[in-house]
Parts: sequence; structure tokens; C-alpha cells
Amino acid sequence: MAPTTRQPAAAPDPTAPPRGKGRPRSAAADLAILDATRAALAELGWGGVTMGHVATRAGVAKTTLYRRWPSKNELVVDAVASLFDDLEVADLGSLRADIEAVVARFAELLSRPETQAALLALFAEGTRDPLLRRRIRERIVDPQKHLVQQGRANAQARGELGPDRDELTAGEEISIIFDTIAGTVEHRMLVSGEPVTPDWIHRFTTLLLSPLPGLSAALALPELPAESA
Repeated sequence: MAPTTRQPAAAPDPTAPPRGKGRPRSAAADLAILDATRAALAELGWGGVTMGHVATRAGVAKTTLYRRWPSKNELVVDAVASLFDDLEVADLGSLRADIEAVVARFAELLSRPETQAALLALFAEGTRDPLLRRRIRERIVDPQKHLVQQGRANAQARGELGPDRDELTAGEEISIIFDTIAGTVEHRMLVSGEPVTPDWIHRFTTLLLSPLPGLSAALALPELPAESA
């Protein structure tokens, strides 16, 4: 047998990213788990959902599930939050068009039975669990405020809105606008059970952008209290 010559090992590439420990996280597994969680919520409600049930439905081991989400609260919140990951504000040329487009997309998401069941179950449980309520705010509510922030920036770039007076005031106004839009659409669809039609979206946007009909200028823009010396 002819002797073989052992080739020296190749030197490591200093530009290559470091390899993490353990097996790489699977995006497909994550998606299956989140889908299974929402389906379980719609079918069983909050009390019926267990980590074991979700793992079985998703076709993954419980250890895989727990490595990704240590608790049911974290899992359910992330499953609901992922529903809104694709929401975005496109620059359609006017503030009205931007608002109407994102409201229509938000309403379309809320019209899905799994979205309705998941949100209602999550919000109901959140009223009894302060830590869960905080996670809902941090993972679902606060990240979506970037939609208002982006729409506001687009309108300012087009000259439709003036520049922000200061960062604190801008942040407060963004929160109020977000609460108004999200709260109104959610109440109409999830509480009242009324549809969000193109005509309703147009009327809602008109009211959002304009003072109430017949409201005097003095009432529309009240003077702020004078600061104490």
C-alpha cells in the first residue's frame, strides 16, 4: 500500500464569524411552534394551552420548546406579537393615504379568527397578571409605535407636519395617536363586532386628522397652563 501524505490543516479564516455553541436555531421550528401556539389558543383558550400540548402540535421536543421559550407567558406573547411583524407604513404620498393603508392592514389581521382568539385570551389573562401585562406592552404594544413614528416622519419630510417641538412631547403624542388608532380599531372589531370597511376607514381618518365639525378654534386648541416661575 502506498504511503499517504497527511495534508496540514487549513488555517482558520480570521474574517469568519465565530461559531456558537450547540445546534443552530431552526427558523422552521420557531414558525411551527408559534403557529401551534396560536392554534391552541383559538381551540383551547388560555387555560387549556400547555407547553407539552404546543410541543406535540408543533412536532418538536419539549426540550426544544423550553430552550426557546422558558415559560408559557413568553411563548404566547411572542406568538401573538409575530402576527404584527409584517405591519409597516409605506410612503404613499400623503398622511391620509399612509394612515388608511396601515389601518386597513391592521383590520385585516384582526379579522382572522386566530388573531381574535389569541388577542382576547392574552388580554384577558393580562388583566390578572401584572408581569404578563408588562410583557404585552414591551413585546407587542411598544414596538408597534414605530408605525406612528415612521408615518409622522414621512409627513414631516413631505412638509405636511411641522418639526417636533421636543423629544418628550413627540413621544407622548406618538403614544396618544397609537392608542387612538389601535384602540378604536380593536374595540370596533373585537368588542362591538362591527366591520372595518373602506368607508369607515376614510371617515375615521378624517376625524383623526381634523377637529370635530363645528368645534370652535378656541376649544380645539386650548391654552396650556402657564408654568410657575
